[in-house]
Amino acid sequence: MPFLNLQLQRRPNAAIIRDTDDAQVPTTVTDAGPQNHEHENATGEGDVDDPELKLPKRSSLVVMITANVLLQISFFIIVSSSNEYALHLGGTSTFSGIVIGIPTVFSGLALLPLARYDRGTLTLHPSGGYKIPLHISCGASLLGHILYALAYRLSFLYLILIGRIVSGLGFTLWMYCKRYCSDPRLVGVRRRTTLASWLVIGQGVGMSLGPFAGGLFYKVGFGGQVWNGYTAPAWVMAGVWAVFWVVAGRWYEDAPPEEEEDPTATTSAAVEGGVALQDMSTSTSTAPPNTPSPSLYALTPAQLSVLLCMCWFALTSFFILGAWEANLPVFGASPLPPFHWTPFAAGNFIALGGLTTFPFLVLNLLLARRGRTQDRVILAFGIILGLAALVVFLGLLSSAGAGAGGRTALSYGAVFACWSAVALGFNLATTVTLSTVSKRLPARWNGRASLAVQYANYTGRVAGAVWGGSGVKVGMRGYVGLQIALAGVGAGMAGGLWRELKTKMG
Repeated sequence: MPFLNLQLQRRPNAAIIRDTDDAQVPTTVTDAGPQNHEHENATGEGDVDDPELKLPKRSSLVVMITANVLLQISFFIIVSSSNEYALHLGGTSTFSGIVIGIPTVFSGLALLPLARYDRGTLTLHPSGGYKIPLHISCGASLLGHILYALAYRLSFLYLILIGRIVSGLGFTLWMYCKRYCSDPRLVGVRRRTTLASWLVIGQGVGMSLGPFAGGLFYKVGFGGQVWNGYTAPAWVMAGVWAVFWVVAGRWYEDAPPEEEEDPTATTSAAVEGGVALQDMSTSTSTAPPNTPSPSLYALTPAQLSVLLCMCWFALTSFFILGAWEANLPVFGASPLPPFHWTPFAAGNFIALGGLTTFPFLVLNLLLARRGRTQDRVILAFGIILGLAALVVFLGLLSSAGAGAGGRTALSYGAVFACWSAVALGFNLATTVTLSTVSKRLPARWNGRASLAVQYANYTGRVAGAVWGGSGVKVGMRGYVGLQIALAGVGAGMAGGLWRELKTKMG
């Protein structure tokens, strides 16, 4: 069969699946483990000519990752003092939760109109740029922080809400950061989980540095009408965004206008029963820019199930993280735990819990970069860890509520251990939501998949922030119980789709 051998040499990326009963792995993915890494050197850096390992230009990638970090800090920096700020202006703790979560609502509302002008998110053609969303994000973030700070001087409660709404327009860039890190024109299939890990590390930076800086500014802020403990975090972030806007305009270069052929992208053909022969290099044939938007009916049931599962985990993870971040300042100041937290103390507690996750997030990044861990294993570990921490915390709350004798169970160390495990577990889970989808769906679905996952993130963030702000009022055991239910449903979905969640590593 010389001809067949010649064809296989010319097209090494072709997928060959035999008609056997044990062909259980979908043809859309090939679990190439360490044996496929001969092209990597001792440092783990891939061959720049290998399309599976390609990366964007470094300066542009740094700009996008830094933008993600600044957005995370902007979201979290007001968490530790927003409750006191809202109460000072005549609001309530529930209103404070709305202030924390409202940006994601308006970010979601603005995302679809913006996506219609980027020429790539809503079509089958993986094109479109990121420069316009980047500049919109910088401008909206700058203006939103200024409005938030001016609310004190004007004694206008709803101006902090308006400022956060304007900031929400800047948070539209979150979706573009995720899409950028899985764009088949820029990122090879074995680098998508690695870049997603960088985004999650930025998430950890925001979760740690944001509340700590907000609490620190609250403690040392001057007592003026313009600059004080309530407004200082917003003024500082406004200055940071102004500087970053200049840097981004100088060093960011947009993605190429046309798609480059990606021989590593997954095929959209399904294998139902075991027989398929599909050249994976044909799955990303260039489509004309005016190709109609993709339909859900174009996906196989397995691909659609994976998309829905990852959206559920995105929603659940951000719901739980957002609920804890909004609830801890309120819970720590309530009579139940003997903490009597100030905003500064609450910010330190949240930041310290986020800080403990860093060694593990960095380890996850290194393992993903070297192709040592599957996405589904990262997901399972994160969900099991987070779910176990929630169950333990529910037990602590039950013991504390049993009477004065049981209140010693709710100690600072026990709550801190639960918060650290929740932060680590659900941050790890968010690492693989989009990377898994981008590997299992055809490349032309990257824009739509990014949009779906980001809307799930938004829904979780805003609902979690409101739920966290109301946690003490509705009852802490019910507050944690809902989180356990959401995570439990996700665990069941992942178990049922375990085979379908198998993807290329890296």
